[in-house]
Amino acid sequence: MTVPDLPELDVDVPVIEPEALKARIDEGEALTILDNRVPSEHEDWRIDGENVSHVNIPYFEFLDEELDESLFEELPEDEEFVVLCAKGHSSEYVAGLLIQEGYDAVALERGMNGWASIYEYTELETDGDALVAQYQRPSSGCLAYLVVDGDEAAVVDPLRYFADEYVADAKALGAELTYAVDTHIHADHISGVRTLVEDHGVAGVIPEAAEARGVDYDTPYETIADGETLTVGDTDIEAIHTPGHTTGMTTYAVDNVLFTGDGLFIESVARPDLEDGDEGAPDAAGMLYGSLQERVLSHDDDAIVASAHFSDAAIPADDGSYTATLGELKETMNALSMPKDEFVEFILSDMPPRPANYVDIIETNLGVQESDDDRAFELELGPNNCAASNEALTN
Repeated sequence: MTVPDLPELDVDVPVIEPEALKARIDEGEALTILDNRVPSEHEDWRIDGENVSHVNIPYFEFLDEELDESLFEELPEDEEFVVLCAKGHSSEYVAGLLIQEGYDAVALERGMNGWASIYEYTELETDGDALVAQYQRPSSGCLAYLVVDGDEAAVVDPLRYFADEYVADAKALGAELTYAVDTHIHADHISGVRTLVEDHGVAGVIPEAAEARGVDYDTPYETIADGETLTVGDTDIEAIHTPGHTTGMTTYAVDNVLFTGDGLFIESVARPDLEDGDEGAPDAAGMLYGSLQERVLSHDDDAIVASAHFSDAAIPADDGSYTATLGELKETMNALSMPKDEFVEFILSDMPPRPANYVDIIETNLGVQESDDDRAFELELGPNNCAASNEALTN
């Protein structure tokens, strides 16, 4: 929605940075958020937390010269609240207007775009010598991983918007980023592999099985087949073909860590309909069952599942990472012990809406269409819907 020119207000509007807001939410502080976007946008994608409450009033309701008193009925009168919109413009105006009315309001810097810019780094505890770190994007649930051994590093499932961060973090750890690796052709974010190749000279790697989907770009890349390895320092990264979410879906094993991409999450399993739609979903769900049973669950129970996404239903581990051991998932996720026919029927029974803009995102990642940085950022705004369910499948 295009925001018109807003009236000038003679008031200083305090702002809160997205990182500061997230810290307060993580600490369990009770907060009220006034969302000035239209109701459909608010329902599709918003900032949630254990003690976060929402009031949704579109900004244009505040443009009348005579404000309706009902607008103020749900606003807290004796505590600070946060006002947000898509990009931070209209919410700053509304916050200023409410300050003039005597309310304690602050505006979220850059609105939901600012929220989508948060990227957090957490190191995992593993059995190997390599350092493995998880990147978390709270706005969309996207996860990426940095693997560092000696003076070499690799990033798994990088996001284009954060490409420079991977290079800088590897350098800070005394390493050069040598590989950028995708688990599959993503449908909910723009991959950073091509950007890292073009801007930083990193070797780009995609699964050999994913190439057949129609990869069509001039950027040089390598492919990796089932059973092949990449070496970072003295650490091997082994490719394990695990089709189901897509035909090219590939898990990577590093010591006792399994980068499962969108095949297995810590709270759910993959949705099977993003490559061949509803018609191909039953066969894809059957492939997913075989991949999980024969190629993932066959690893030791202490193997760490490190997926490419998490949802609002996911519960982080004690170290703050979105990881779980295979043993934990076997105990708590009944779908992993179902017979094949029951599993397929269950997975197909209640899938959430497909990710926003998923066709454009897939085509951008294939190279079929091009997106500049601004459009790429806009395409991937919104929640993650790559799992087979919105609710956790764990007990």
